[in-house]
Amino acid sequence: MIRIVLADDHTIVREGLKQLLQAADGLEIVGEARDGHEAMKAVRELDFDLLLLDMSMPGKSGIELIKQVRAEKPKLRILILSMHEERQYAIRAIRAGASGYLTKESASRQLVEAIRKVASGGAFISAEVAEQLALGAMPDAKGALHESLSDREFQVFRMLAEGKSVSDIAERLHLSVKTVSTHKANILQKMRMETVGDLIRYALAHRLVEESAG
Repeated sequence: MIRIVLADDHTIVREGLKQLLQAADGLEIVGEARDGHEAMKAVRELDFDLLLLDMSMPGKSGIELIKQVRAEKPKLRILILSMHEERQYAIRAIRAGASGYLTKESASRQLVEAIRKVASGGAFISAEVAEQLALGAMPDAKGALHESLSDREFQVFRMLAEGKSVSDIAERLHLSVKTVSTHKANILQKMRMETVGDLIRYALAHRLVEESAG
């Protein structure tokens, strides 16, 4: 029996996932989490095999949360379920310690297969992501500009590109305005850009945000 904890801030998503997984043999839902705090509480208090984790939840989430889970429970398997298709999210998640990455659009078809593969010690990623991970490991690899950003900078970059203000980002990420402003300056410098407008155009061109952003 594969014991699973679902971590997603949308009740309707969790309910849908439960119905899907409870219909499959050998899978058991032993806990749920609505945010990063509840996810870590489950990691510390429950005995389970796999964390099915949404990338975007309130509070601590995404790469930061993956790293914390790995630090506290190195053997726990993590499968990311995300609305983001862009391979950059998958690559960062895998490098942070996740064992698989699945988009919510493809979840109904592939979720049970992905859970079984990850829980048995395997990895579940697309061929494109596997290729990018391999290319990135090469000594002379040159990636896109946004790949030079740290995980936190990438998070701030995406929120800036979505049209959020520095103060909005600070509140959402529980950081000071000064810290977010520093990240913004570093992002512009690393990406050799001058304005947030430049970042937005770049993000749209690389499909890092939705067309409606901003």
